[in-house]
Amino acid sequence: MLSLLAAAMLTIPDPAGDARGDGGYILPTRPALSQDALDIRSFSAQPQPQSSGLRVTVTFGQMGNPWNAPSGYSAGVTDIFVKTGFGGQTTLADTGLRVRGSGGWQYHLRVTGFTTTLEGLAEDGSGLRRLAAPQMRVSGTSVVIDAAIPPGSYAYWVTNSVYSPLSADGVLRPTRSGGPTALQAGRADSPVPVDVLAPPGDRGAYTDHTVAPLGETRGAATLILAGVGALGLLITLGATIAVWRRSR
Repeated sequence: MLSLLAAAMLTIPDPAGDARGDGGYILPTRPALSQDALDIRSFSAQPQPQSSGLRVTVTFGQMGNPWNAPSGYSAGVTDIFVKTGFGGQTTLADTGLRVRGSGGWQYHLRVTGFTTTLEGLAEDGSGLRRLAAPQMRVSGTSVVIDAAIPPGSYAYWVTNSVYSPLSADGVLRPTRSGGPTALQAGRADSPVPVDVLAPPGDRGAYTDHTVAPLGETRGAATLILAGVGALGLLITLGATIAVWRRSR
């Protein structure tokens, strides 16, 4: 019961109309691709019904399928990084971004219209290992992913990049040169994602290339306070029992 309560649904909104990187990215026009189809509007996480896994949902301004994927989604490459504990990876894969602050992620989901993968950090610190492929489906303007991640109160980093079957990994990287099939940006070191889950006004991804975790972030101070609170409760309970026994 406690684990279910701890893993109650988390929903994080994202501002509309910001799927142009630092504001100057020019999206490809062949095939035609709308900004709304890349624009993250919200992210949610909750336990899978009747399962021990985690369900995450990314909602966009519009569902885009310019490459006619069977899934109905092929506009973007959605990366979801999950922080489940202390430590972890601080580089957000190959997005050109890194974690802001201390700590890092333990799981990485990558979703395209054609493939969905899950990597997890090995407990012995030996690196990443490929886990069972998640199940992905489209629901309205949302992509819903069921992954073999134990439900819990976690922190997340979510990014969305442009999909292209012409690159080795399916990600269209920004370039300073234009063209109908190019993702044009003003700087040579521009991050790959065109949109990042972040509070309004937070442009750190495109200034210092860092992204803050969103959701439940349990630092050392939080755990210490929780421990002190639990200890105080035990002391109070022990004192109450002692008084009750003396009064009998």
